[in-house]
Amino acid sequence: MAEILEINNLSKRYGNIQAVDRLSLRVEQGSIYGILGPNGSGKTTTLGMVLDVVKPSSGTFSWFGQSITHETKRRIGALLETPNFYPYLTARKNLQITADIKGADQKDIGHVLHLVGLDHRKHTTFKGFSLGMKQRLAIAAAMLHNPEVLVLDEPTNGLDPQGIAEVRELILKIAADGKTIILASHLLDEVEKVCTHVAVLQRGLLRAEGRVDTILSAKDQVIISTRQNTEALQLLQQLPFVESFQPERDTIHLTLQEGYEGADVNRAMFEAGIVLSQLVVRRKTLEAQFLEIIKSEA
Repeated sequence: MAEILEINNLSKRYGNIQAVDRLSLRVEQGSIYGILGPNGSGKTTTLGMVLDVVKPSSGTFSWFGQSITHETKRRIGALLETPNFYPYLTARKNLQITADIKGADQKDIGHVLHLVGLDHRKHTTFKGFSLGMKQRLAIAAAMLHNPEVLVLDEPTNGLDPQGIAEVRELILKIAADGKTIILASHLLDEVEKVCTHVAVLQRGLLRAEGRVDTILSAKDQVIISTRQNTEALQLLQQLPFVESFQPERDTIHLTLQEGYEGADVNRAMFEAGIVLSQLVVRRKTLEAQFLEIIKSEA
């Protein structure tokens, strides 16, 4: 896969505040790359730097293997702030103005309205739109010149559940057409359901990075129960593939090392003459992983 964005030791300082600290990332073509972190973690500053809106204090970045230029910018669509449109103009008229500003072909307006599911509301004024519809219109504006990459900063912020679902489906639809998407979010559920890759930021530092499925699958939790509780706890202390375990009432919760699964626990218990009455594998959520990462690095 070709690299779309490469960030090398990128930093930004505002006075005494280190907003981003020596950040290095690689975003591959066709991925949905989530930059995850709480407010103040450096997500928006990072996007601002790579979009040439904020000047870095140090470090470098490149798009499509080259430094950012007018030509590379035309290959990127971005939505960094709350959508700004004329409230008393229709969706179509607002996009016509946007197309004129961007130098985009107005023939594309019908296509992007259809893409975001607003073609039947093209004659509705912007002030009559719900928040979710306003956000979808903003994404339509970012897609006007058919960019290869779409950069979104908190795309579902402030939306109700229906609006969140609409924008989430739209992101997946755009990605299915072969576009690369980079999005910043503090919503763990959004990143887990939409993104293929994730980078976790905390106070400007990269805490973890990788494929979402790898990060999640590496830390599945196994829950067991047995009438031979004392013997089971003694055995778990000796099993090298058990990373940690915690007794909870009538059950024991285990975290296994990467590459191991519940069957390995069952086999070890059986060989030791311990009969399990329950063995459940619970997939650890990104939220649990995120909280562990943040806690371990605090």
